[in-house]
Amino acid sequence: MFKRKRKDDQALLPVSGEDIERVRERCRGIVRKRAAFSAGVSVIPLPGVDVVADLSSFAVMVEEINLAFGLSPDQIDRLQPRMRIAAYQAVAALGGTLVGKIVTKELVLKLLRKSGAKLAAKSAAKIVPLAGQIASAAIGFALFRQMGYQHVEACTRVAREVGNVA
Repeated sequence: MFKRKRKDDQALLPVSGEDIERVRERCRGIVRKRAAFSAGVSVIPLPGVDVVADLSSFAVMVEEINLAFGLSPDQIDRLQPRMRIAAYQAVAALGGTLVGKIVTKELVLKLLRKSGAKLAAKSAAKIVPLAGQIASAAIGFALFRQMGYQHVEACTRVAREVGNVA
């Protein structure tokens, strides 16, 4: 079942295993759709366009996923106190994730820098006409999807921890 603190809450926190799994699969679909968009933008032969698009698209995606799991900062603050504590403890245990945080482009850029080698390969691949653009799109898709899936799994773990407290 879904739990919420007040009747006027718009998003619900999935707490049962079935609900969490349903939200997880829906969010993985969001990640795939955004990764495909990222790959499409990577084909554009203008340097830097894909990085800017990736930053903004990833930030929006992370916020969507947090909202879907009921783990945006506002949603966490509206939880019952012991569930809120469980959520913050689970987020802290994961360390360095974007779960329950206000997502800024700077925060996303910091995360993307951790994947610096792949980003460099993506940018370097654009130098070679057509084949480079295809390689850049493939690298962009894989990187975006991997980072998105990691965020979905982090949200899934936090939701399960909070569900165990509920």
